[in-house]
Amino acid sequence: MELSPQQSWVIDLDGVIWLMDDPIPGAIEAVATLLDAGVVVTFATNNSLLTNEQYFEKLAKIGIDSPRVNIVTSSMAAASMLEPGDRAYVIGGAGLEVALRARGVEIVESSDVDVVVVGWDREINYSKLSRATRALRNGARFGATNSEPIYPTPRGPLPGAGSIVAAVATAGGFPPEWAGKPEAPMAKLLIGQIGAPTLMVGDRLETDGGFARQLGCDFALVMSGVTTSAPPLSKEIAHVADDIAALVKELIG
Repeated sequence: MELSPQQSWVIDLDGVIWLMDDPIPGAIEAVATLLDAGVVVTFATNNSLLTNEQYFEKLAKIGIDSPRVNIVTSSMAAASMLEPGDRAYVIGGAGLEVALRARGVEIVESSDVDVVVVGWDREINYSKLSRATRALRNGARFGATNSEPIYPTPRGPLPGAGSIVAAVATAGGFPPEWAGKPEAPMAKLLIGQIGAPTLMVGDRLETDGGFARQLGCDFALVMSGVTTSAPPLSKEIAHVADDIAALVKELIG
Protein backbone atom coordinates (compact mmCIF):
# COMPACT_ATOMS: atom_id res chain seq x y z
CA MET A 1 0.00 0.00 0.00
CA GLU A 2 1.44 3.37 -0.99
CA LEU A 3 0.68 6.20 1.42
CA SER A 4 -0.31 9.73 0.48
CA PRO A 5 1.78 12.78 1.46
CA GLN A 6 -0.87 13.71 4.04
CA GLN A 7 0.08 10.79 6.28
CA SER A 8 1.30 11.28 9.83
CA TRP A 9 3.79 8.76 11.24
CA VAL A 10 4.70 8.27 14.89
CA ILE A 11 8.12 6.60 15.16
CA ASP A 12 9.88 5.05 18.14
CA LEU A 13 13.56 5.96 18.59
CA ASP A 14 15.38 3.17 20.47
CA GLY A 15 15.47 0.11 18.25
CA VAL A 16 14.01 1.94 15.24
CA ILE A 17 16.21 4.99 14.59
CA TRP A 18 19.22 4.06 16.71
CA LEU A 19 20.72 1.62 19.18
CA MET A 20 22.14 3.86 21.91
CA ASP A 21 24.40 6.23 19.90
CA ASP A 22 24.59 4.10 16.74
CA PRO A 23 22.12 4.95 13.95
CA ILE A 24 20.41 1.91 12.49
CA PRO A 25 21.51 1.56 8.84
CA GLY A 26 19.14 3.35 6.48
CA ALA A 27 17.11 5.04 9.22
CA ILE A 28 18.38 8.58 8.54
CA GLU A 29 17.66 8.28 4.83
CA ALA A 30 14.24 6.79 5.56
CA VAL A 31 13.22 9.77 7.70
CA ALA A 32 14.48 12.13 4.98
CA THR A 33 12.31 10.30 2.45
CA LEU A 34 9.26 10.70 4.71
CA LEU A 35 9.86 14.41 5.16
CA ASP A 36 10.43 14.91 1.44
CA ALA A 37 7.10 13.16 0.81
CA GLY A 38 5.33 15.57 3.15
CA VAL A 39 4.67 13.00 5.87
CA VAL A 40 4.32 14.48 9.37
CA VAL A 41 7.01 12.81 11.51
CA THR A 42 6.72 12.59 15.29
CA PHE A 43 9.18 10.65 17.40
CA ALA A 44 7.62 9.07 20.50
CA THR A 45 10.00 7.55 23.02
CA ASN A 46 9.61 5.90 26.40
CA ASN A 47 13.24 6.70 27.19
CA SER A 48 13.05 9.37 29.89
CA LEU A 49 16.79 9.89 30.23
CA LEU A 50 17.24 12.88 27.89
CA THR A 51 15.51 16.24 27.69
CA ASN A 52 13.66 17.25 24.54
CA GLU A 53 16.48 19.63 23.67
CA GLN A 54 19.01 16.81 24.05
CA TYR A 55 16.90 14.58 21.80
CA PHE A 56 16.77 17.24 19.09
CA GLU A 57 20.55 17.66 19.41
CA LYS A 58 21.11 13.90 19.17
CA LEU A 59 18.89 13.67 16.09
CA ALA A 60 20.68 16.60 14.46
CA LYS A 61 24.05 15.02 15.22
CA ILE A 62 23.18 11.91 13.22
CA GLY A 63 21.67 13.92 10.36
CA ILE A 64 17.97 14.28 11.21
CA ASP A 65 17.68 18.05 11.55
CA SER A 66 14.33 19.47 10.52
CA PRO A 67 11.96 22.00 12.11
CA ARG A 68 9.10 19.74 10.94
CA VAL A 69 10.06 16.90 13.29
CA ASN A 70 8.16 16.57 16.58
CA ILE A 71 9.17 14.73 19.76
CA VAL A 72 6.95 13.38 22.55
CA THR A 73 8.51 11.56 25.52
CA SER A 74 7.32 9.54 28.47
CA SER A 75 8.80 12.25 30.69
CA MET A 76 6.37 14.75 29.19
CA ALA A 77 3.53 12.27 29.70
CA ALA A 78 4.52 11.67 33.33
CA ALA A 79 4.60 15.42 33.96
CA SER A 80 1.11 15.80 32.48
CA MET A 81 -0.23 13.45 35.18
CA LEU A 82 0.92 15.73 38.00
CA GLU A 83 -0.30 19.12 39.19
CA PRO A 84 1.75 22.30 39.56
CA GLY A 85 2.90 22.52 43.15
CA ASP A 86 3.12 18.77 43.72
CA ARG A 87 6.20 17.73 45.69
CA ALA A 88 7.93 14.75 44.07
CA TYR A 89 10.75 12.37 44.77
CA VAL A 90 12.23 11.36 41.41
CA ILE A 91 14.24 8.36 40.31
CA GLY A 92 15.27 9.14 36.74
CA GLY A 93 17.45 11.23 34.49
CA ALA A 94 17.56 14.87 33.46
CA GLY A 95 14.76 14.41 30.94
CA LEU A 96 12.27 13.47 33.64
CA GLU A 97 13.39 16.18 36.05
CA VAL A 98 13.26 18.95 33.42
CA ALA A 99 9.77 17.91 32.27
CA LEU A 100 8.47 17.85 35.84
CA ARG A 101 9.94 21.25 36.69
CA ALA A 102 8.43 22.70 33.50
CA ARG A 103 5.06 21.48 34.81
CA GLY A 104 5.66 23.34 38.08
CA VAL A 105 6.43 20.25 40.15
CA GLU A 106 8.85 20.69 43.06
CA ILE A 107 11.52 17.98 43.12
CA VAL A 108 12.89 17.22 46.59
CA GLU A 109 15.37 14.75 48.07
CA SER A 110 12.97 13.55 50.73
CA SER A 111 10.47 10.80 51.44
CA ASP A 112 7.96 13.44 52.64
CA VAL A 113 6.38 13.99 49.21
CA ASP A 114 3.06 13.89 47.37
CA VAL A 115 4.28 11.55 44.65
CA VAL A 116 7.17 9.28 43.65
CA VAL A 117 7.99 9.35 39.94
CA VAL A 118 10.26 6.67 38.47
CA GLY A 119 11.92 6.47 35.07
CA TRP A 120 15.12 5.03 33.65
CA ASP A 121 18.03 5.76 35.97
CA ARG A 122 21.50 4.44 35.17
CA GLU A 123 22.68 5.47 38.65
CA ILE A 124 20.03 3.61 40.62
CA ASN A 125 21.16 2.50 44.08
CA TYR A 126 19.83 1.18 47.38
CA SER A 127 19.56 4.65 48.91
CA LYS A 128 17.21 5.82 46.13
CA LEU A 129 15.10 2.68 46.41
CA SER A 130 14.89 3.13 50.18
CA ARG A 131 13.70 6.74 49.96
CA ALA A 132 11.09 5.84 47.35
CA THR A 133 9.90 2.92 49.48
CA ARG A 134 9.47 5.10 52.57
CA ALA A 135 7.54 7.70 50.57
CA LEU A 136 5.14 5.15 49.10
CA ARG A 137 4.64 3.40 52.45
CA ASN A 138 3.84 6.83 53.94
CA GLY A 139 1.05 7.45 51.42
CA ALA A 140 2.68 9.08 48.38
CA ARG A 141 1.20 8.46 44.94
CA PHE A 142 3.27 6.44 42.46
CA GLY A 143 3.87 7.38 38.83
CA ALA A 144 6.21 5.77 36.31
CA THR A 145 7.33 6.57 32.80
CA ASN A 146 7.07 3.10 31.25
CA SER A 147 7.01 -0.63 31.88
CA GLU A 148 9.61 -1.81 29.34
CA PRO A 149 11.91 -4.18 31.25
CA ILE A 150 14.84 -4.03 28.81
CA TYR A 151 16.58 -1.44 26.68
CA PRO A 152 18.12 -2.42 23.30
CA THR A 153 21.82 -1.71 22.66
CA PRO A 154 24.34 -2.81 20.02
CA ARG A 155 25.70 -5.33 22.55
CA GLY A 156 22.34 -6.73 23.56
CA PRO A 157 19.60 -5.71 26.01
CA LEU A 158 20.20 -3.87 29.28
CA PRO A 159 17.79 -3.31 32.20
CA GLY A 160 15.18 -0.71 31.27
CA ALA A 161 12.94 1.57 33.29
CA GLY A 162 10.42 -1.21 33.86
CA SER A 163 12.99 -3.20 35.81
CA ILE A 164 13.63 -0.26 38.15
CA VAL A 165 9.91 0.42 38.52
CA ALA A 166 9.34 -3.23 39.41
CA ALA A 167 11.82 -2.99 42.29
CA VAL A 168 10.15 0.17 43.62
CA ALA A 169 6.66 -1.34 43.25
CA THR A 170 7.69 -4.51 45.08
CA ALA A 171 9.14 -2.59 48.02
CA GLY A 172 6.46 0.10 47.99
CA GLY A 173 3.63 -2.39 47.99
CA PHE A 174 1.55 -1.31 44.98
CA PRO A 175 1.88 -0.69 41.22
CA PRO A 176 2.30 2.73 39.60
CA GLU A 177 0.17 4.77 37.28
CA TRP A 178 1.90 4.39 33.91
CA ALA A 179 2.53 7.45 31.73
CA GLY A 180 4.31 6.34 28.55
CA LYS A 181 3.55 3.98 25.69
CA PRO A 182 1.15 2.19 25.50
CA GLU A 183 -0.84 4.15 28.05
CA ALA A 184 -3.47 6.87 27.62
CA PRO A 185 -1.53 9.85 29.10
CA MET A 186 1.10 9.76 26.34
CA ALA A 187 -1.52 9.15 23.64
CA LYS A 188 -3.57 12.11 24.88
CA LEU A 189 -0.46 14.29 24.93
CA LEU A 190 0.56 13.30 21.41
CA ILE A 191 -2.89 13.74 19.87
CA GLY A 192 -3.16 17.10 21.58
CA GLN A 193 0.05 18.23 19.88
CA ILE A 194 -0.26 16.83 16.35
CA GLY A 195 -3.73 15.35 16.00
CA ALA A 196 -4.54 11.73 15.20
CA PRO A 197 -1.71 9.93 13.35
CA THR A 198 -2.10 7.27 10.68
CA LEU A 199 0.80 4.91 11.48
CA MET A 200 2.87 3.94 14.51
CA VAL A 201 6.30 2.39 13.86
CA GLY A 202 8.03 0.49 16.65
CA ASP A 203 10.03 -2.57 17.64
CA ARG A 204 7.75 -3.88 20.42
CA LEU A 205 4.23 -5.19 19.97
CA GLU A 206 3.40 -4.82 23.66
CA THR A 207 4.22 -1.12 23.96
CA ASP A 208 4.33 0.30 20.42
CA GLY A 209 1.51 -1.90 19.16
CA GLY A 210 -0.55 -1.08 22.21
CA PHE A 211 0.18 2.59 21.67
CA ALA A 212 -1.12 2.32 18.11
CA ARG A 213 -4.40 1.05 19.54
CA GLN A 214 -4.54 3.98 21.94
CA LEU A 215 -3.91 6.36 19.03
CA GLY A 216 -6.43 4.61 16.78
CA CYS A 217 -3.94 4.03 13.97
CA ASP A 218 -2.20 1.15 12.18
CA PHE A 219 0.95 -0.42 13.59
CA ALA A 220 4.15 -1.33 11.73
CA LEU A 221 6.57 -3.66 13.54
CA VAL A 222 10.28 -3.54 12.67
CA MET A 223 12.91 -6.16 13.52
CA SER A 224 15.80 -3.80 14.29
CA GLY A 225 15.39 -3.56 18.06
CA VAL A 226 13.91 -5.80 20.76
CA THR A 227 11.80 -7.92 18.40
CA THR A 228 13.92 -9.98 16.02
CA SER A 229 11.50 -12.67 14.81
CA ALA A 230 8.72 -11.49 12.52
CA PRO A 231 5.20 -12.51 13.55
CA PRO A 232 2.43 -12.86 10.97
CA LEU A 233 0.29 -9.90 10.00
CA SER A 234 -2.85 -9.56 12.11
CA LYS A 235 -5.42 -7.08 13.32
CA GLU A 236 -2.73 -5.68 15.62
CA ILE A 237 0.11 -5.62 13.07
CA ALA A 238 -0.58 -4.02 9.70
CA HIS A 239 3.02 -4.16 8.43
CA VAL A 240 6.20 -6.06 9.30
CA ALA A 241 9.63 -5.03 8.01
CA ASP A 242 13.28 -5.68 8.78
CA ASP A 243 13.79 -2.02 9.62
CA ILE A 244 12.35 1.42 8.96
CA ALA A 245 14.32 1.75 5.73
CA ALA A 246 12.58 -1.34 4.33
CA LEU A 247 9.22 -0.12 5.62
CA VAL A 248 9.56 3.29 3.98
CA LYS A 249 10.67 1.68 0.72
CA GLU A 250 7.57 -0.53 0.80
CA LEU A 251 5.05 2.18 1.71
CA ILE A 252 6.51 5.35 0.22
CA GLY A 253 8.83 4.15 -2.51
